[in-house]
Amino acid sequence: MSATLKTRTPLEAASVPVPVKLAAAWASFMFLYVDVFNFYKPHVVAGILDGMIWRFQVSPPLLTGMLASVMIPAVMIVLSVTLPPRANRIVNVVVASLYVPYSVFNMAGSSAEWLPFYVVSIGVELALLGFIVRRAWTSVPRREAGALGAER
Repeated sequence: MSATLKTRTPLEAASVPVPVKLAAAWASFMFLYVDVFNFYKPHVVAGILDGMIWRFQVSPPLLTGMLASVMIPAVMIVLSVTLPPRANRIVNVVVASLYVPYSVFNMAGSSAEWLPFYVVSIGVELALLGFIVRRAWTSVPRREAGALGAER
């Protein structure tokens, strides 16, 4: 008997596991640096040096909350590749969904002059979050989805 081996062409897409795709999307989200580029807007750094971030007084609770909010995508990279399928699905859908209003809030108080900056930056963030929600939501195979529903 003769076995035929199928070889891939160099450009043929490799099968990438869903957890790796989710981790890559969270890493991409992290590296957009929208908040860093925001520092280049006039008066932003001066306001921070005067102790104000947007309309909030700089304080330990404010900075701790901000730190926690930017740490979440980093933690999601690890969780996306380590959680079991059901937990992975739930955590990714919930966290990405909660980040949608958070991302849109970054545009609050901006002028029409800065609209292109926010449309591009927030648009890419929302596209990545949409990818995460969709991929996580549809990632459980049908046979496993039935078993997951019976776990309760």
